[in-house]
Amino acid sequence: MRRAIPSPLMRSLSFKIDGSNGPLYARVYQQLRAAILSNRLKPGDRLPPTRQFAQELNVSRNTILGAYQQLFAEGYIEALTRTGTFVARALPEEMLETHVPASEITHQHLLLRPLSKRGRALVAKSPANDFFSKPRPFRCATPDYPSFPFAVWARLMAKYSRNPSADLLGYHYPAGHPRLRRAVASYLKSARAVRCEPEQVIIVPGTQIALDLAAHVLLDYGDVALVENPAYFGVRGAFMRAGLRLAPVAVDSQGISIQQLKKNRDTARIVYVTPSYQFPLGITMSLARRLELLDWAAKTRTWIFEDDCAGEYRYQGRPIPALQGLDTKNCVIYAGSLSKLLFPSLRISYLVPPPDLAESFIKARTMTDLHSSTVPQVALADFIEEGHLARHLRRMRTLYSGRQACLLAAAKTELAGLLQIEERDTGMHLLGWLPSGVYDVAAAQAASDHNVTVAPLSAFSFRRRPRGALVLGYAAFNEREIRDGIRSLKIALSKT
Repeated sequence: MRRAIPSPLMRSLSFKIDGSNGPLYARVYQQLRAAILSNRLKPGDRLPPTRQFAQELNVSRNTILGAYQQLFAEGYIEALTRTGTFVARALPEEMLETHVPASEITHQHLLLRPLSKRGRALVAKSPANDFFSKPRPFRCATPDYPSFPFAVWARLMAKYSRNPSADLLGYHYPAGHPRLRRAVASYLKSARAVRCEPEQVIIVPGTQIALDLAAHVLLDYGDVALVENPAYFGVRGAFMRAGLRLAPVAVDSQGISIQQLKKNRDTARIVYVTPSYQFPLGITMSLARRLELLDWAAKTRTWIFEDDCAGEYRYQGRPIPALQGLDTKNCVIYAGSLSKLLFPSLRISYLVPPPDLAESFIKARTMTDLHSSTVPQVALADFIEEGHLARHLRRMRTLYSGRQACLLAAAKTELAGLLQIEERDTGMHLLGWLPSGVYDVAAAQAASDHNVTVAPLSAFSFRRRPRGALVLGYAAFNEREIRDGIRSLKIALSKT
């Protein structure tokens, strides 16, 4: 075959096919791409026709066609009708790289693409970065991971993962797997005195998703949501995402203030409460206050969202039944989380709306993320039905009770005059009040500098409080870690 005379352009590139591995067309593609990226082939340069190029390299025309097709698919070259093939004028790397100095990116972003008002508010209320770091004393809302029966859990997960049935792999259960819904309904009836049927139970990834779902189904943009003050920051985030206006309501020694609720009777559509274990104050709502709240909600046609936060952990007597079990007017939307009882990354919580709303909630659920991962749901159904959950909770009540006692004893010895810790018979954390004039955010930062994580009460409040306090979680830490943490906290607070 008569060899073509190399074109001046290809001759200047010293283009050749080496003996490396891989398909021949891929080697041609790689060399052409490298020439383009190094600017040896410039935007607008004309490439040889495929037949001529194949003759120059002594390869088949299909090899060149394959290389050209790959370059064309990736945007490196472009073909003009009846004119030829050219290096693209806008290369992929140029479209991806901004070539803007890092110091200018933030300014340019804020100038040209500002966050929405809602976006700025969400970012401002987001937790500190150390919230997601490795737990260290006294990180709150964290269970004791090593005590979880992982051998049992691994067996149950393997049971459904080795050869899963088709219904575990597809889009089948927006409300959750039927077996888990039955297991949760049975558990809630016996352990939390919740009145519900499996058809009411909706499995969601977390309580914030449950809040978000309730807000979008029941409320309109601009409606008023009453929220305990202080409250978990995720509550504000969920309601803010839904475009609700938040009205804080004070909490006293019996729970949320009914007198303050009455001031909002003409505008409020929903009220968020944690009656079993108020987070972060640790108060249990009295029976009289519960009945008063239910009566107020029924008369004002206001929804109550009950977050049953750690209601299972009561160390004297039996756990206090849920507020929902006292509701005779179907005012209460009930939610709780199994993740905090087991391990947070499980991401399995439940939502129980009134019976006549269950179908609407389930339909709305399909418009968010369809459903939660199914295999962990059936494994968890077995975990509950085989009695592992009940046994685990009994062990954790004993363990956490001992750790709370250790924290109180160590604080009494080490923190006198620095932190006044309130004793509670519930929950997974205690609240410590700082001396007058000590700002809790500054105290929390000082503690962090000494490898201790304590949350300032201000972080959960709508406005700065007259007296600062720190939230100390104890559930995830053994007695040695608690005592060492208290000593470190003493050093930190002594400097504030």
